[in-house]
Amino acid sequence: MSEPNAILLDEPAAGLNAVETQDLMCALQRLMRPDLVLLIVEHDMDLIMQLCQHIYVLNFGKMIASGTPDEIRAHPDVISIYLGDDADD
Repeated sequence: MSEPNAILLDEPAAGLNAVETQDLMCALQRLMRPDLVLLIVEHDMDLIMQLCQHIYVLNFGKMIASGTPDEIRAHPDVISIYLGDDADD
């Protein structure tokens, strides 16, 4: 396991405070390399938006969006379901 081809992380930021989440992100960035697939299942959208190059968004097991962080931020279903709508304030 010293040179894996893929790593799957399920909710790695669960229970972490902001400082610990930042430390986790730094550690994951150090792991990243072209020949490594890093698959993260996570609800911390800030972490995902900063770390990932491509994002798949699921809602009740159905993919509702796929794309870059900028594309995901702009997707109306993602905004409504996960990011919140300014009209909700």
